[in-house]
Amino acid sequence: MWAQTPLALAEAVARARLAHPLLAAAQERIVAARGLRTQAGLTFNPRLILQHENIRSYAGPSPGYGSLTDSFAYFQQTLETGGKRGLRTDAAGEAVRRAELEHDALNRQIGWRVKQAYWAAAGAQAARGVLEETVKNFQQIIVYHENRLKEGAVAGADLLRVRIEGERLKIAVNGASLDAERTLVQLGREMGSEEFPPLRLTEPLETDGAGPAAVEIAAAMETRPETRIARQALEQARAGLRVERAQARPNVDVLFGFKRTAGFNTMLGGFQVDMPFANRNQGRIEIASAEIRVAQAQMAAAEAVVRAEIHAARADYELRRRQLTGSLKLLREQTAEAARIARAAYREGGSDLLRLLDAERVRLDTDLLYVKTLAEFRQSIAALEAAQGMEP
Repeated sequence: MWAQTPLALAEAVARARLAHPLLAAAQERIVAARGLRTQAGLTFNPRLILQHENIRSYAGPSPGYGSLTDSFAYFQQTLETGGKRGLRTDAAGEAVRRAELEHDALNRQIGWRVKQAYWAAAGAQAARGVLEETVKNFQQIIVYHENRLKEGAVAGADLLRVRIEGERLKIAVNGASLDAERTLVQLGREMGSEEFPPLRLTEPLETDGAGPAAVEIAAAMETRPETRIARQALEQARAGLRVERAQARPNVDVLFGFKRTAGFNTMLGGFQVDMPFANRNQGRIEIASAEIRVAQAQMAAAEAVVRAEIHAARADYELRRRQLTGSLKLLREQTAEAARIARAAYREGGSDLLRLLDAERVRLDTDLLYVKTLAEFRQSIAALEAAQGMEP
């Protein structure tokens, strides 16, 4: 059985960024894109052509075999026109930059998912703690009724009621324990862990209610990974169009080498060029133009999503903050005071058992709501920071 391992929030994020398998896959995609860029820039790869002509299988006239056949040995090199190699390398470079941006975006996303999972697990552990403390305190009420029953001061039905309530609380603790375990497993999954030992989250849930400073939407657009990737996709599409337009220009193949014919050794030279009467790469140019329009539409959509996420995250944060610092804080104080008064009144005989149990349930429900809202407030801060393009 593993002992509980303390885990701070910053450590959880750092572990995920260091060893998450999805980040390793994204890094390999960068390596692959760089390989394509290297390949796109390679040049000077001539072809060696060896050729023998006029070979006869039957007896020939008196001149020798070498005087009747033609032998060729020459090199052929394609010379790309229109700056194709440079444009192709530029397009591959845009693909590398996009792969790097996607790696950065995934790195941030994993960090924010770890933060969300951390606060969910911290909230579940805090809820379990509240229930365990309630069971411990409620045991005093059970002992009190057992002693009073021995004295003949309370009815046996009252002891039965408090025992039933105690068992109900123990069942609630079991459910809270399962929920805490489930959220810890989810945290481990977001961290990319292969093992899931028991963890003790050390980051406090309590907060002073302060959140991140507001960021202008224009500034968030510059830092959000989604919009940066969308802009890079547009640049990549534009580079692709430039390549396809250059492909419409025919390349030139130059020939140079040796020829032996009729017993004489001579030099060979020449060139070949395509004649693009009908095929001027029109189809691929149209495809590349359409991809630019697609990228422009996707960039507009990404910017709209960013605006919506910032507004939604800001509204959620403000709502949670008002709940914690306003009505919920006052409600928690009031229910705690009501439970204290109910316990005192019951001991003095001024209240019945049902009112005591009701006051305890309301206090417990309020404490659990407070813990839940704390965790949600922490998550809302993380969501707002992510929406504004901050680092996790």
